[in-house]
Amino acid sequence: MSEPLDTTPYDAAYAAATTDPEAFWGAAAESLHWDRRWDRVLDDAAAPLYRWFSGGELNTCYNAIDHHVLHGRAEQAAVIYDSPVTGVKQRISYRELRDEVARFAGVLRSLGVAKGDRVVIYMPMTPETLIGMYACARIGAVHSVVFGGFAPHELAVRIDDAQPKVVLTASCGIEVQRVVPYKPLLDRALELATHQPSHCVVLQRDVHPCALTPGRDLDWRDSAAAATPVACVPVKATDPLYILYTSGTTGVPKGVVRDNGGHAVALKWSMKHIYGVEPGEVFWAASDFGWAVGHSYIVYAPLLAGCTTVVHEGKPVGTPDAGEFWRVIEEHDVRVLFTAPTAFRAIKREDPKGTFFGRYDTSRFRALFLAGERLDPDTYHWARALLQKPVIDHWWQTETGWPVASNCLGLTAFPVKPGSPTKPVPGYVVHILDDDGNELPSNKEGAVAIRLPLPPGTLPTLWRDDARYVETYLSRYPGYYLTGDGGYVDEDGYLFIMGRVDDIIIVAGHNLSTGSMEQALASHPDVAECAVIGVRDALKTQLPIGLVVLKAGVTRDHATIADELVQVVRDQVGPVANFRQVAVVTRLPKTRSGKVLRRTMRAIADGDAWTMPPTIDDPATLEEIGTALRSLGLAKGPGSPIGG
Repeated sequence: MSEPLDTTPYDAAYAAATTDPEAFWGAAAESLHWDRRWDRVLDDAAAPLYRWFSGGELNTCYNAIDHHVLHGRAEQAAVIYDSPVTGVKQRISYRELRDEVARFAGVLRSLGVAKGDRVVIYMPMTPETLIGMYACARIGAVHSVVFGGFAPHELAVRIDDAQPKVVLTASCGIEVQRVVPYKPLLDRALELATHQPSHCVVLQRDVHPCALTPGRDLDWRDSAAAATPVACVPVKATDPLYILYTSGTTGVPKGVVRDNGGHAVALKWSMKHIYGVEPGEVFWAASDFGWAVGHSYIVYAPLLAGCTTVVHEGKPVGTPDAGEFWRVIEEHDVRVLFTAPTAFRAIKREDPKGTFFGRYDTSRFRALFLAGERLDPDTYHWARALLQKPVIDHWWQTETGWPVASNCLGLTAFPVKPGSPTKPVPGYVVHILDDDGNELPSNKEGAVAIRLPLPPGTLPTLWRDDARYVETYLSRYPGYYLTGDGGYVDEDGYLFIMGRVDDIIIVAGHNLSTGSMEQALASHPDVAECAVIGVRDALKTQLPIGLVVLKAGVTRDHATIADELVQVVRDQVGPVANFRQVAVVTRLPKTRSGKVLRRTMRAIADGDAWTMPPTIDDPATLEEIGTALRSLGLAKGPGSPIGG
């Protein structure tokens, strides 16, 4: 039966992936090289622990690198390294990358690393980090990248859980103009850890070399120079490629597992169909290796698709100015950029009129994708007006590994609704559920859940903890994966993510989204960034408090602006919000990946003891928040950090 004439490519793909996922993803898998074809596309024998491409064997490194060397892309740039903090630029061809990865895989092999062994990677934004990840994939070892500069205790916890045979590290990382010595942090972590790796391989950086521990530590370059290259080792499609730890509600990190087969299939498919990128083009994910974005869209997806990836060691502002993104786009012919909204808010704050943008030729640039946090409409409109190119809000999680909802440029570009990541990506069946698991009608806010089975590329389980995986994600609504986010679907099928479920506050018996209040605050012309937190109130259970960062150059009276902001929320959300208090601050406290630390700010406001987040970008921001909250009559309790 033929498709209706008005069916879009997106509609056709979504229907196919929903009604017959095995046929849909089986067809997508044909574009990869398999050493052994799968027995089953979707294996439900241990449901709800589903597996993809069971019985199949392949190698992720071969598909991402060696395959392209053998099929016409040997001299194409695989990696462009651009480090404004050191002044180093480097282009690495697919052939050169294959040779370096093969040699470093030989280093790991010489240190006794074999299929299934773990390797922890604690490194900065350098090509060697990517090389180390692919070297693990080449021999079937499981890598676990820990964000460089993570606190020793947090690193030790991850070392004890993953139990690596080898740790890869560097002498230091560079944050704008600040050098962060990694080796002392690793040494302290190993003092705290119960498990001890047999060796640490250390990349010595000229800006800050370090002392090596005799008998344990090896020099990266010396080891690679002496190594014998090794070939790719086929692994099962269901074997783990990597472990990526994410925060857990109990304080014990959750080891998100990514397999080899489903991961390669989904990521390669996503490059063309979501991002609209073709082989040979330059794709830039301005993130960090330590986060899910870095794994998926700096390291693996671009190379699986035969593209060129950019490894950028710098920031959107300050290295050296707010024109850094535009310089990289022009200089390296970037066609699509993927970054976090916080990066564009930083650029907007420093250069609200887009003066730097006009200095560069970005005519070949096609689209900007934003994810990692809510994209407020004000930032969307600013970026869209500046770029005059599509600005795509899309939504996904560490656990999913690739987008759940997006305007899929490679399928059908739908009209944008600011505040929405558009529609679910083919493969994801999203439902909005109430507390009893009933599906809610359009425009009713509830829990965002994804019907099982999840598509390929998502987490099949947690590292060595199936029970915790089921308890955390699958038990609340049987037959569904619980995302932990709240939101709604409108009458046109557009998904709106309004924030974590624990960011829904209860004001006088009403469930209210802090995201909707933030959206109202962000619409004020003087506001660059904002956050709303719910603080305890004896009468109304909780009350919302606004924290705002003003745009550069705003000199108006802060009290006047605060009054205007209260009125904006009253007008856009309603009096039911009981929104009455706003504090102006110079910066919001964030993780290094750009997520605002709302939970920590809420604990400070409520006077609860709190833990200094190990991923915080600048601890001093919490001191300013405490001062601002005290000025509002809050944070009167003990408010002491635990171990902070």
